[in-house]
Amino acid sequence: MNHMHAQDEAPPRFWGTRYGIGLIVLGAIASYFLATEHLAHVIAALPYLLLLACPVIHLFMHSGHGGNRNSQGRHGGGSNAQAGSKQQPKAGES
Repeated sequence: MNHMHAQDEAPPRFWGTRYGIGLIVLGAIASYFLATEHLAHVIAALPYLLLLACPVIHLFMHSGHGGNRNSQGRHGGGSNAQAGSKQQPKAGES
């Protein structure tokens, strides 16, 4: 007798098994009770969390203050900005 098994069938993912589904249900129950019991603490800390987020947002919005800019960027003043506007035409160009 020749017993051929299909090897194309992949085993089910962990989250599709009954242990995975049980873990999801237990996690949802734990999250619910954690949120309801500690909601007052989270709400009380929100103003401080907003104040602490300001420096982090400032760092990300400025992207390091000109890491990849050329010498004639927005903040480049002085002789570099003036020299860039008075460039000599190349030979053959008018």
